[in-house]
Amino acid sequence: MTPLRIALIASNRYPIRQPFAGGLEAHVWHLAHALGEAGHDVTLFAAPGSDPDLPASFLEVPSFEVSDLAQRDVSMPSAGFLGDHHAYLSLMLDLAGPSADRFDVVHNHSLHYLPVAMARMLRTPLLCTLHTPPTPWLESAMTTPGGCPSTFVAVSRHTAQAWEHATPGPVSVVPNGVDLEAWPVGPGGDDLIWFGRLVPEKGTHLAIRAARRAGRRLRIAGPISDRVYFTEHVEPFLGPDVTYLGHLPQADLAAAVGRSAASLVTPQWDEPYGLVVAESLACGTPVVAFARGGIPEVVDDTSGCLVAPDDVDALAAAVPHATALSRADARARAEHRCSERTMVDAYVRLYRQLAEAT
Repeated sequence: MTPLRIALIASNRYPIRQPFAGGLEAHVWHLAHALGEAGHDVTLFAAPGSDPDLPASFLEVPSFEVSDLAQRDVSMPSAGFLGDHHAYLSLMLDLAGPSADRFDVVHNHSLHYLPVAMARMLRTPLLCTLHTPPTPWLESAMTTPGGCPSTFVAVSRHTAQAWEHATPGPVSVVPNGVDLEAWPVGPGGDDLIWFGRLVPEKGTHLAIRAARRAGRRLRIAGPISDRVYFTEHVEPFLGPDVTYLGHLPQADLAAAVGRSAASLVTPQWDEPYGLVVAESLACGTPVVAFARGGIPEVVDDTSGCLVAPDDVDALAAAVPHATALSRADARARAEHRCSERTMVDAYVRLYRQLAEAT
């Protein structure tokens, strides 16, 4: 079939490269890589410093220097807010003007409101993946007078239902996928692992408590995205039985997950999907998780244990059962539910439908 010309919109703040700043950046990297390897013409809008080895070209993220006079105005927002605004405003004006006929589809993965708010300016169809629970700025962009021409998909049924009140039409679901070859089955081990961004909403401190109550050593891996949280709620509790491995490259992280008896997943918010769950299962490592957000759509009783949100005692009590589960069954669940190939095929079908309807 004819290759597609696809523009992917990611974060203007975080480079799309390893080690990833978070699950969203990992998702976009894998999608761009898989689309490019499949022969499609991929262009990526992402922060400077993104992976130059991706099979994609890059759109420039413009910077903006505010004049001294403008900075003294009472309406001056934070530098970060203004930087985001200028980056996405410039991008959308380019897609509506000089690059109007350059792409068959624009696929938005950013959390910024301007790509959605300005979609009606484009001659190219815009597909928007909803990666988070509802946010006020994005809700506003969806519900402006005149309707929103974007097509929306969500990463889980839970996330789709959370957005139903704001989207202009039905929200289909395309679950996130992982590259199963990049997350090979590991031998397992005795220790537990927790991995992800170290921020309050991910609940690392609860994993530490649960591991100690279960009498198991815990290894922690991921970027310290909130230094205050790490300093106050994680670092003081490190020791012989709780170690921090650092922010690992993907291959090293997969090896660490594969050598673990089980993964603890402790969200303090309604996790839209739970990429760490899919990555853990791909390594054959069962999951013990709080049943929040989209996680129950990924974990079944052959691949892990779900407990009530915030119940640390239940999390600890579930560890012996989870570690006794078959690692082959955990991998089979990932192959059935979390394949990158399934995700990419679903997106390409959507791209073609949108391009042909234009």
